[in-house]
Amino acid sequence: MHDVVIDELERHFSGSATRAFYSHLDSCAECRSEVNAMDETALLLRELRTEPADAPEIPLGFYNKVSFRIVEDQRRQAWGLFSPGVAFFRRVAFASLLLLAGLGSYLVLQDNPFGDKHMDAATIMAQHDPTVSHEDGGDRDHMLVTLANYHE
Repeated sequence: MHDVVIDELERHFSGSATRAFYSHLDSCAECRSEVNAMDETALLLRELRTEPADAPEIPLGFYNKVSFRIVEDQRRQAWGLFSPGVAFFRRVAFASLLLLAGLGSYLVLQDNPFGDKHMDAATIMAQHDPTVSHEDGGDRDHMLVTLANYHE
């Protein structure tokens, strides 16, 4: 588009363009096609604009309800970091119960969590009672330590 058209385009849309603008459009096909395309777009936009008689009737208190809802949503978003909601706390409680059940079952299934595993050979030998029979094999660690430290 040429400078004459660019300078006068706003005046053309308002209906007060100079004679130089129109004479340039008569001689330049490129500018004429661009201005015609803009005129068609402006016409379509004018058709989309609703007249006050065609506008829908807005119920009383509509704007108050919208503004109240916006304020409430903003307030919820600000406090959302500190109060994530009921579903979050249910998930935390469920995860805690699962962890408690898992740890509890681990401790229950341990044979003797604080027993012979943490003792050295001297302590096991001191606790060994040679008068007790070892037929069932439950005292196997004591037997192995006794055999390993047996001196004649």
